[in-house]
Amino acid sequence: MLEVALFGAGRIGRIHAGNVARQPGVALRYVVDVDAAAAQVLAAKHGAQVASAETALADPAVGAVVIGSSTDTHADLITRSAAAGKAIFCEKPVDLAVERARDCAAAVQRAGVVCMIGFQRRFDPTFSALKARLDTGEIGDPEMLVVTSRDPGAPPVDYLKRSGGIFRDMLIHDFDIFRWILDDDAASVYATGSVLTDPAVGSVGDVDSTVVTLRTRRGRLAQINTSRRAAYGYDQRFEVLGSRGMLQAGNHRPTEVTVSTADSVSRDLPEHFFLERYRAAYALEMAHFFDALASGTPVRTSIADGVRALELADAATTSWREKRIVEL
Repeated sequence: MLEVALFGAGRIGRIHAGNVARQPGVALRYVVDVDAAAAQVLAAKHGAQVASAETALADPAVGAVVIGSSTDTHADLITRSAAAGKAIFCEKPVDLAVERARDCAAAVQRAGVVCMIGFQRRFDPTFSALKARLDTGEIGDPEMLVVTSRDPGAPPVDYLKRSGGIFRDMLIHDFDIFRWILDDDAASVYATGSVLTDPAVGSVGDVDSTVVTLRTRRGRLAQINTSRRAAYGYDQRFEVLGSRGMLQAGNHRPTEVTVSTADSVSRDLPEHFFLERYRAAYALEMAHFFDALASGTPVRTSIADGVRALELADAATTSWREKRIVEL
């Protein structure tokens, strides 16, 4: 039985706790959170104990940790967990500072432990199916990628103040999709942004609407358009244009029922938010993490991927602020 310590009893921590508990041969032993009441409720639900970080990391029975706590805790917990010899699953981002993220990656490498970063979109069944078909050469060589990523609404301003900005907070997933789908790295980044949905976003030095253009080392082109407001739901889709055709991955809906009448043809709106949209992806990524530990195979989203995505977020932030193309 592989025993696990979970850091974070909030929204994402509760999702991860349930998915950890469903893995065969895996048990949730500890829940760690500064909110003792939240930790107690979650621990009781899954037969775990509430503990401090020191206790959880010092327990030799704990073989792995799942980090779903606030972003400002990620780097410290990754470093401490690696030093303790634990396998690590950590939510994105590794940190808000690239240098600190690189230091974490170096610590993981020195310790020789597994460290997976939670880019759950790679595990979405629709996105995964598109990637598999792309890799078989169904549309030839990929040449262009267009990503649409829109939230139904902006987070609270208090959250935005400490989020690191839209490029690190929201687009970091899209930067990872860009690298994964095109199997390439960026040579240049140009980002622009505006405050179009809520003036409060601008008051904290952020934007809520962006367009990012990337050129890869192989000359492929990508464009990412994002917004903090989509009145119709959570809008997550992309398309890849290749030398012999195109692949598209669309939104998920609560049902696939279509109603046709004399007045209109209608379908369900997209899933409302990421918790619903990526329900299956969260379960599949956690299963992958523990399967990789059991088989000794590499994880699909490594800490190196986390660092690369953060580097792109930094480059996009610089490009937006300085109104220029950033060469990488």
